[in-house]
Amino acid sequence: MKKVELYTDGACRGNPGRGGWGAILVYGDKEKELSGGEPMTTNNRMELMAAIAGLEALRVPCEVTLTSDSKYLVDAINKGWLESWKKNGWRKADKSAVLNVELWKKIDMLLAVHDVSFVWVHGHTGHPYNERCDALATAFADSFEEG
Repeated sequence: MKKVELYTDGACRGNPGRGGWGAILVYGDKEKELSGGEPMTTNNRMELMAAIAGLEALRVPCEVTLTSDSKYLVDAINKGWLESWKKNGWRKADKSAVLNVELWKKIDMLLAVHDVSFVWVHGHTGHPYNERCDALATAFADSFEEG
C-alpha cells in the first residue's frame, strides 16, 4: 500500500460565513494542493470537506497519515465518536442528531477504503503544511464576495 501524508485545514469568514478548505497530499517527493469552499458554510464543514477532498483524490487504497488542526475531525475518529454515532443511528450521546451527518457518512465510507491515521497539530504555530493549508483555505474563502 502506498504511504501518503495528507494535511488539511478549513477556514470561515464568520461562522457561518464565507468558507474555504485546503488540503495537501504528499507522496514521496510529489505534492498536490487542493482547495475549495462555499459562499455560506461553517468552519467545521470546511474542516470535514478538506479531509474528504484529500481522501477522494487518492486513486487507489492507501495508508494515509492525515494531519489536521481540527479537534472536531481528529477527536471524532481517535476518540471513537464516529463509531458511536453510527451505532446510535447517527445520534450523539445526548440523543441529539449528529451535525454534518452527510459529510461524516462520506468520511466513514472513505475510511473503509483507506487505512487512515489521524494526527492533531496545534494550528497557526508555524507547522509548514498547516500554514500552507490555511493559506489555501482562507484564499478560497476570500474569493467569495462579502454579503
